[in-house]
Amino acid sequence: MPAPADTVASPPTLADVALLAGVSTATASRVLTGSARVSEETNRRVQEAISKLGYVRRRAPWTHRPHGGSIAAIITESNERFFSDPFFARLLHGASRILAPVGYQLAFVAVRDQSEYAAAARFVNRGVDGVMLVSSHGSDPLMPLLDTARVPTVLCGRPLAEHGAPYVDTDNYGGAQAAVHHLLAAGRQRIGTIAGPRDMAASQDRLRGFTEALAATGLEPVVDLGDFSLESGEHAMTRLLRRRPDLDAVFVASDLMAAGALRSLRRAGRRVPDDVAVIGFDDDPVAQYTHPPLSTIRQPVEEQGSTMARHILALIENKTKPDPRTLLPTTLICRESA
Repeated sequence: MPAPADTVASPPTLADVALLAGVSTATASRVLTGSARVSEETNRRVQEAISKLGYVRRRAPWTHRPHGGSIAAIITESNERFFSDPFFARLLHGASRILAPVGYQLAFVAVRDQSEYAAAARFVNRGVDGVMLVSSHGSDPLMPLLDTARVPTVLCGRPLAEHGAPYVDTDNYGGAQAAVHHLLAAGRQRIGTIAGPRDMAASQDRLRGFTEALAATGLEPVVDLGDFSLESGEHAMTRLLRRRPDLDAVFVASDLMAAGALRSLRRAGRRVPDDVAVIGFDDDPVAQYTHPPLSTIRQPVEEQGSTMARHILALIENKTKPDPRTLLPTTLICRESA
């Protein structure tokens, strides 16, 4: 007989994992604790069952450890993206400035697919005191796992899906509008944009700020997409030039993509800013060393990391509840590209 419509499904248990894997509950428990007494085949079956069921160990409500512990920064990106994009190093540096003096170690975990999500959940359940969830895409499957684990969590940026955890974001919408207003004031009339991935709130907010600022003037936006990498910015700029050879400005949703766009413009024989003005977003160190130096929207990345760390500590120590929505301001930095 089907369950009543208002029945809420219980989270999977260790017994459910053991049943699906065809092992005893004790054996499944040994896999979770990393025991060497489990064969590779058994370990594989249990890990697959954990991943399929979305199982995480249930824990008692969190208590404060007075001498500090560890905070996990879970970055839902590939290792390649994590190590190539300076945003993540700046964010973690800002967080560590707050956490280290009070005895908390900051560990990072990069996750890309379902098996790595399960591994990250197991890492959390082995005893971290809090989680900073960074660079979420779409409806991040880690969020319900973190809810089940009842670990204090703070999000980097506005989540696309509703979630009870507090988040710290920058004014992506206002920053994009400031970039467009600067280009319009300089007399640019054929303005394109290279937006970031559509499954990220920061990308959506920057694109919305761009399109609404242009719409207010009656100009038609020209949009292409990248993934925040230098290579994707180069390819997107090449596509924009094919579609609109008369383009005279471009707002790019990250500095790395803007560096790629400059490369494409140089190869096409377009002078920056004489023929095409370029504005990026982030004010990463790369912005000062492009040719020409990049005008950009500065977001306070280190402050974002520090604010997330303060929120985590407030949640762990059960002091004042942090603001559920913290929005940090952005600033237009004018250099030679626009």
